[in-house]
Amino acid sequence: MIRARRGAALLAALATASLTLSACGGDDGGAAGRELRLWHYEAPDSAMGVAWNQAIEEFKSTHPGVKVTFEEKGFEQIQKTAQMVLNSKDAPDVMEYNKGNATTGLLSRQGLLEDLTPEVTKRGWDKMIAPGVQVTAKYDAKGTMGGDKWFGVPNYAEYLQVYYNKDLFEKHGVKVPTTYDELVSAMDAFVGKGVTPFTNAGSEYMAHQFVYQLALDKADRPWVDAYQRYTTKANLTDQAWTAGATTFADWVRKGYVAKNSVGLKAEDAGVAFISGKFPMMFSGSWWFGRVAKNAKFQWETAPWPGAKLTLGSGGNHWVVPKGSKNKQLAYDFIDITMKKKAQNALGNGGGVPVAADASAVTDAKAKKLISDFDALAKSDGLAYYPDWPVPGLYDKWVAAGQKLMNGTAPAEVLGGLQKDYDGGAPK
Repeated sequence: MIRARRGAALLAALATASLTLSACGGDDGGAAGRELRLWHYEAPDSAMGVAWNQAIEEFKSTHPGVKVTFEEKGFEQIQKTAQMVLNSKDAPDVMEYNKGNATTGLLSRQGLLEDLTPEVTKRGWDKMIAPGVQVTAKYDAKGTMGGDKWFGVPNYAEYLQVYYNKDLFEKHGVKVPTTYDELVSAMDAFVGKGVTPFTNAGSEYMAHQFVYQLALDKADRPWVDAYQRYTTKANLTDQAWTAGATTFADWVRKGYVAKNSVGLKAEDAGVAFISGKFPMMFSGSWWFGRVAKNAKFQWETAPWPGAKLTLGSGGNHWVVPKGSKNKQLAYDFIDITMKKKAQNALGNGGGVPVAADASAVTDAKAKKLISDFDALAKSDGLAYYPDWPVPGLYDKWVAAGQKLMNGTAPAEVLGGLQKDYDGGAPK
């Protein structure tokens, strides 16, 4: 899904900057005098940023004489300019990029990305990544995920979960829910005490992710595959989608989600939860580190109550542009990020690694974060994100969420989305 969900603060922190590092020590494998150009958009103090900086240092020690030019980019910057840059002499050797049909799939179809399949099998990365996580790294000739060729290598994962402010639950005498019925009872209890249960952001991803989750509660894996991978024709006005859209609209009407959050961004919603204003936040594991660092209340996380399917996938991944001048160095760097040292650092920093040593992750909340993801991956419970199937669908989904909050009939909203989806799906 669109990475704007990481929040405006993160994007602001990732203003374009360039840092040139010199390598020293170790065996360079004949790489002296060459350069590795690396782009990613992780904040330096994030779990991924810490892990990737550590990987750069390890790369330096094993490739003496190689100049590493790291350029820190904003997500939106890469998102908007990737096609142009990758089709020019300015393409980096390796970069972080968003996964899904509308992003990595599109670039792979256009011939702008290197097929990584030989390196993946040679280096054993396929053995480290769970099958459900591999789906978003592999694409077919039409650029549809779940294909037979690797165009990305995810070395972290992500998923949506509910963040609970346990202090507010205790203050108002409400039980933290473990089932969907208990969730509804908890929301009714909070509303009865004048408290809005969920923080929300209508102008970005949060609102339409509620809709997707509520639809997933009525769906199954073939339904997901039809929508995300075109295995059969997707019907966005079917029972599951109708239930999702109608239930979310009812939640707004009942006060479970504030109607005046229709214009808020994800950063607004996340900060409001972290500051203690809401009992619950339904959002991604990408918030975990900030909640852990900044929340002044007792909190916990858990997957959506009772869900067999929920939003999630492998994380954004490394891709190697066709125009890379030093592909072998790019593969070496990716390999370092897949090793235990970097993976363990990611896990201890509040990320969800794909190949960490479980015993090396020491924080209890972080261990639960990872184990909950592992359980979802093993049960084939990752259902990706609603904006992935076709280019441009993210903005359509944002508008759809806002329309539902403002009272537009669910059937009308879903009918419009069906036209947008059909118009962008491969023929």
